[in-house]
Amino acid sequence: MNNDLIAWAIRHHVSLEAIAELRAIWGDRDPGPSVPDDATSEAGVQSRCILEAPRRGIKLFRNNVGALKAEDGRMVRFGLANDSKRRNEVLKSGDLIGIDPILIGPQHVGRTIGQFVSVECKAPGWRYTGTPRETAQLTWIQLVIAAGGRAKFVTSESEL
Repeated sequence: MNNDLIAWAIRHHVSLEAIAELRAIWGDRDPGPSVPDDATSEAGVQSRCILEAPRRGIKLFRNNVGALKAEDGRMVRFGLANDSKRRNEVLKSGDLIGIDPILIGPQHVGRTIGQFVSVECKAPGWRYTGTPRETAQLTWIQLVIAAGGRAKFVTSESEL
């Protein structure tokens, strides 16, 4: 797909999947966005969530979290809430981060605000077991919810 069409689709909350379908109807055989064939993987859930979000008006972005050694030997950390190894052990931000435009009540009539959204993708069938990693992810989810945002574990794009 060309960049102008992608930019237009994003601006108007048209999913890339819908654009690919429209192009197919018009005879343009651009395959559109790819989704992993493995319907049972976390990566597949994540890809389907990214494709589903625009249909719901949500803007989601991949939140890569990690650390790399720079050429000069320094550790460079990246991703939300990953300021230090110690913090990352107890607070792990979601796989997908974004904004959901919300029209709010009488005190702000007609004004749209952006609600912070955090999604932690898990493979279908996953269940919370309380591992240290899951506990750190749950701590992040609780922090976001306590501040008025929306955050959750999901095992399917239908749970967005």
